Amino acid sequence: MNPKPSVILFCGRLLPASETFIPLQGEGLQKFTPHYVGTRFVPGVALPPERIQVVNQGGVWGTVAEIVFKILGIAPQMSQHLQTLNPVLVHAHFGVCGALALPLLNAVRVPLIVTFHGLDATMTDDYARRHSISTRVYLHRREALKQKTHLFICVSEFIKAKLLQQGFPGDKLLVHYIGIDTHLFRPDPTITREPVVLFVGRFVEKKGCEYLLQAMVQVSHQQPEASLVVIGDGPLRPDLEALAARTLPRYKFLGMQPAKVVRDWMHRSQVFVVPSVTSTMGDSEGLPMVVLEAQAMGLPVVASRHGGIPEAVIHEETGFLVNEREWQTLARYILVLLQDISVWQRLSVNGRQSVLDNFDVHQQTQILEDIYDGMLENKRLQPQTPVPRIDPLS
Repeated sequence: MNPKPSVILFCGRLLPASETFIPLQGEGLQKFTPHYVGTRFVPGVALPPERIQVVNQGGVWGTVAEIVFKILGIAPQMSQHLQTLNPVLVHAHFGVCGALALPLLNAVRVPLIVTFHGLDATMTDDYARRHSISTRVYLHRREALKQKTHLFICVSEFIKAKLLQQGFPGDKLLVHYIGIDTHLFRPDPTITREPVVLFVGRFVEKKGCEYLLQAMVQVSHQQPEASLVVIGDGPLRPDLEALAARTLPRYKFLGMQPAKVVRDWMHRSQVFVVPSVTSTMGDSEGLPMVVLEAQAMGLPVVASRHGGIPEAVIHEETGFLVNEREWQTLARYILVLLQDISVWQRLSVNGRQSVLDNFDVHQQTQILEDIYDGMLENKRLQPQTPVPRIDPLS
């Protein structure tokens, strides 16, 4: 039997805990063998060790090698490794990582696909200039990325619209939902639902958790037995915990939790809330996976009318949508789901069916493989030219 052709899945850091969707999609490939390539290791998601390669192998020299690769695009060992793999294409996750991966095309000369997920498509140029070397490299190489990338995958119509506004070529933009594992995320009718309002996410401005806390003050006045459970961590946690301590009678901050614990709370809870907002630096949600996971488990969602969320939550059919920062409306819909069992039941059933129909990762990965096949059948590679260098301090 001939071995399956290799594809390179490139992501700068391998692999933060929040990016489980990358191996979920990669390991679901049936026609291709995924190899995970990046600039350095970070604690988080476990990947198959025999299929991982990073520029920064640790220590001082590893850090130097990473910086040289980012700025100059030079990584001889990485280039040799990729040539040994003989990949048929490179698929970079996040626009910034697509820019970092551009020089690797000089070694392998295969098509490049780049998936844009959220901040990479919505951040302001001013934020990118100040944030990191990688985002400055992205700004410097953005025009080259538009030209050299064969296909840009957008995780939502919202992300596609953002890229069109930035001059990305429309004929290279394709909306493709990654999806979630609907076998893993499914209701357990043996578990009794409790009057729990659940939030899962990072404590950063974009997630809008402060508006949920304000809404829960109103909810607790009308439904005293309702409690808030918050799972996650981040820089705003001290402020959010202090606000909850001053205003809420029943709440828990559980910090970061394993996926199984999150699923357990999704089974137990009655309402899932995603109060996301557009941050001051432009950061917006592409399409949060937790929205799909909750709905797949029959847990109705109340969410902001924000980013790609309305593509997954259909107002009054599969969940409820509110305008950003309107905590009073947020509270009203939370109370509806806590108090009206018929509405809760209808949204629970509809939400799961919508995910089964549109966001099952196994179906979506088959579609991705068709995208790969179509690209490989029709590829018309142009001669590769070196990627311009960048002064990180400019």
